[in-house]
Amino acid sequence: MKALDELTFDNRFARLGDAFSTHVLPEPLDEPRLVVASDAAMALLDLDPTVAETPVFAELFGGHKLWAEAEPRAMVYSGHQFGSYNPQLGDGRGLLLGEVYNAVGEHWDLHLKGAGQTPYSRMGDGRAVLRSSIREFLASEALHALGIPSSRALCVIGSSTPVWREKQERGAMVLRLARSHIRFGHFEYFYYTKKPEQQAELAEHVLNLHYPECREQPEPYLAMFREIVERNAELIAKWQAYGFCHGVMNTDNMSILGITFDFGPFAFLDDFDAHFICNHSDHEGRYSFSNQVPIGQWNLSALAQALTPFISVDALKEALGLYLPLYQAHYLDLMRRRLGLTTAEDDDQKLVERLLKLMQNSGVDYTLFFRRLGDESAALAVTRLRDDFVDRAGFDAWAELYKARVERDGDGTEEQRRARMHAVNPLYILRNYLAQNAITAAESGDYSEVRRLHEVLSKPFEEQAGMEQYAQRPPDWGKHLEISCSS
Repeated sequence: MKALDELTFDNRFARLGDAFSTHVLPEPLDEPRLVVASDAAMALLDLDPTVAETPVFAELFGGHKLWAEAEPRAMVYSGHQFGSYNPQLGDGRGLLLGEVYNAVGEHWDLHLKGAGQTPYSRMGDGRAVLRSSIREFLASEALHALGIPSSRALCVIGSSTPVWREKQERGAMVLRLARSHIRFGHFEYFYYTKKPEQQAELAEHVLNLHYPECREQPEPYLAMFREIVERNAELIAKWQAYGFCHGVMNTDNMSILGITFDFGPFAFLDDFDAHFICNHSDHEGRYSFSNQVPIGQWNLSALAQALTPFISVDALKEALGLYLPLYQAHYLDLMRRRLGLTTAEDDDQKLVERLLKLMQNSGVDYTLFFRRLGDESAALAVTRLRDDFVDRAGFDAWAELYKARVERDGDGTEEQRRARMHAVNPLYILRNYLAQNAITAAESGDYSEVRRLHEVLSKPFEEQAGMEQYAQRPPDWGKHLEISCSS
């Protein structure tokens, strides 16, 4: 394991030069202090987890100190925000400190969010608040634990720095890790500003560093785009299967690697609601839960437009045509597994759709239903769960179909079925009210709940002794929290 001063930097993106980013130093936070750190994320950098408790850790990730080898850069990009093109966005409060590679040769971006003003702050203060930093930390690590591709979060550093949003809050920084922080919007920026040389350089950078296997294909750029399409189809299938709402699927928030990226007003479903809108600023429901699937395709189309200098329009359209079939295949596979099924039948899609419609009409807790469905035999489970449904006759009819389907599947013992289902159906998810409880305590200086919740969510499929309160349906107030983009 390494100490903090033993990290090995290789700042590949910074070497692209000033057309792609601007050198900016972090603005230090007052009285930086550790709120929470992820041992699992620290392991990606080969860091000894005990260094998180040292003063230099808070100073480094609170903007007071910097490695000599670090090259903090604010990246420039553009993007479509709620469907409208914004010609210049960029890192308005984040800095790419540099790229670190670990013992197995993996490169990881160190990206500090809340690091102060940059040339792209657009009248903002460049700060992040404790509230949003905690939410991003918890979400990043919780999604990873669920098996959903995501950027990672190393730590949150709190402070006494005042920051004004709807009210006065305290500033914080979150250190994010990803193999790359390049977005769809990077390609859009160079395309719409008509800078073909830089766009070609960016395309080569992404191809060589992140999709080198595509070099072996007759059309490397097309192969890369197909891979991006597939990764995003699988990502959004996992969002939908586990009830995750991103909230702000602008093209500048879409990763070129197909990972969950840039957390704002996200939420996991409590009661199943296909029309759920987690961002209270999204008045038209553009980024509602059910709309995430078509919006994923819309965003890929925006990326495709920016790639027309390298790939023919017909080839791009053909690649885009893969998105929905790939999404449907990944989604149905996940939902079969959540139902405990190991084989495929033609009517499985209808079985899933019928269940979700019943859940929608009865306000059934999405996560707990699937967990309890695997607690015991199919016959006993549906008998216990029927009381959650208003339309009991409708549920009984579905239950008969489900029991017959399980019988035909016939793979293994009841104990094996239970283990199989519990391995894909979490008991613990990051519910908004749990995050809010942790934030409220942290804002008063008590970080124990943030750390406890992070620990519980790091093992979402395992029943943890003494943690029953984290596996309950939310209170009524917890279902109606308004989450905004302000951070």
